[in-house]
Amino acid sequence: MTTSASDTRFSGGVPKAYETYIVPLLFEPYAADLADRAAALNPGSVLEIAAGTGVVTRAMASRLPATVPIVATDLNAPMLAEAAAVGTSRPVDWRPADAMALPFGDAIYDVVVCQFGVMFFPDKPKAFSEARRVLRAGGTFLFNAWAGLADNELAETVQGALDSIFPEDPPRFMERVPHGYHERDRIERDLAAAGFAAPRVEVLIRRSRARSARDAALAYCLGTPLRNEIESRDPSRLDAAVAAAEAAIATRFGSGHVDAKMQAHVVAAAR
Repeated sequence: MTTSASDTRFSGGVPKAYETYIVPLLFEPYAADLADRAAALNPGSVLEIAAGTGVVTRAMASRLPATVPIVATDLNAPMLAEAAAVGTSRPVDWRPADAMALPFGDAIYDVVVCQFGVMFFPDKPKAFSEARRVLRAGGTFLFNAWAGLADNELAETVQGALDSIFPEDPPRFMERVPHGYHERDRIERDLAAAGFAAPRVEVLIRRSRARSARDAALAYCLGTPLRNEIESRDPSRLDAAVAAAEAAIATRFGSGHVDAKMQAHVVAAAR
């Protein structure tokens, strides 16, 4: 499956909803893990690509010494604006940048970090090659990517709800992009094409928690480009999509506190 322009557009109300709902629901547990791994490498400099609203940036800023510069980039300036508004415990250099054409020289960074961003890159070997180019010899490209829908219970549930209300043309963003790059052999092939050899790949299972089924539904339907796809079919049905997702989540997990399985690959590739 290929990405479309709407798949990578995080604008309008999406950045705020992303930070409010998606970050605590899905990203915070993996951000803590990725930041710990980055800190364990004792880097002298760090570049983050596809930083979003800065959940990993904040975690790294609190774990890395203040003397270690962090440059955090994203293709979408509105996401970086939200990240900067939330803030970090120490200064971070926020810069809009395309991961497939990084505006940096060769061999500058000790670690390049990317949390749940690689799935959005239209040309993954090219983006990986750019990450390798800006790494110093011995540096590490550290990233994670979601496993398939079947291993991520909330995403699977939301997809099923949307299938039911758009039976003729269901939005497939979740299946196509966030959960569309989960085959380990494909990841390894793309890294090899970029010049990385023998990456370390680990499966990491965590719990996805929300205060309510509605919060979880809002996270997916308003805080991701899934919103773009729903509205492209019928803008007036966005509320109906949220309601259907909420009902499906409540049926599976209960209408109160939601606790669901999520699973991802964590990848470390040395230059």
